[in-house]
Amino acid sequence: MKLGANSVLFGGYDMETAFKHIAMAGYDGIELSAIDGMSQHLVLDRWQELTDEIKQLAKTYELDLLAMEQPSRDVEKMEKAFQAAVEIGIPIVNCGPGGKSDDEDAWPEVIDSLGNLSAMAERYGVTLCVKAHVGASIYNTPTTIRAMGAISSPAFGIDMDPSHIHRAGENPVEAIAAVASRVKHVHIRDCKGNFQNQASAADGRQFDTVVTGHRAPGKPEMQANGRGDIDLVGYIAVLHQNDYTGPLNLEVIGAKEYSLEQCCTIAAESRGHMQACMQTCGAR
Repeated sequence: MKLGANSVLFGGYDMETAFKHIAMAGYDGIELSAIDGMSQHLVLDRWQELTDEIKQLAKTYELDLLAMEQPSRDVEKMEKAFQAAVEIGIPIVNCGPGGKSDDEDAWPEVIDSLGNLSAMAERYGVTLCVKAHVGASIYNTPTTIRAMGAISSPAFGIDMDPSHIHRAGENPVEAIAAVASRVKHVHIRDCKGNFQNQASAADGRQFDTVVTGHRAPGKPEMQANGRGDIDLVGYIAVLHQNDYTGPLNLEVIGAKEYSLEQCCTIAAESRGHMQACMQTCGAR
């Protein structure tokens, strides 16, 4: 497994600042944020201008280019993402599923869209990954498995984020075991709160009401690995047991207004916890 961090943690700073401090924290690589409004790093409308800079930064700071995150399923934007990925040398593009939880009317459009985007990714020679996301059509293990069954392209993979699975009221350790065969990317962060008890009290749309105000991942510092209630040791152990060798990228959101010292602390603390988890299960 390659330990990386999404540059969105340093979304309030320029791209070199993100590369420099992610490298200083000891990560193997970086996931470039192409998330509008959260950063100005890999801006897809001018990706050609940024290609040489990104390649040079990766070389200077000795960071592997592990992935890119671009949440939209917009076809034009995704094609730019795939083009940028090929030119820069980024193997994985992560996007969001869209749609709405437990809305059967939304499901066909989501699957058709992801299927078409996977076919496009296949033509470009990159991998498209999607993760279960709170509030979206794909939001838990059953809907993830359902999507896996519907999209057969070898360019399609699952991006597993334990914080979203945890907030869906599931055990992320059990969830990762159920979908490990198609996992090609992992977003990782911690989360506080016992959502399993809340989920058992309600299902479907009622669940939104039960945990209103409690489904966000928390303040950036509380997303740092080891600060919350997710069994990340067990999570990483299951990945190792299933011979996962892809990226394990820290994704902390909401830190755009944070000081550089705060961002560095979150990055370094999480990197230490990730390394310890891997050593515990024999992955390093």
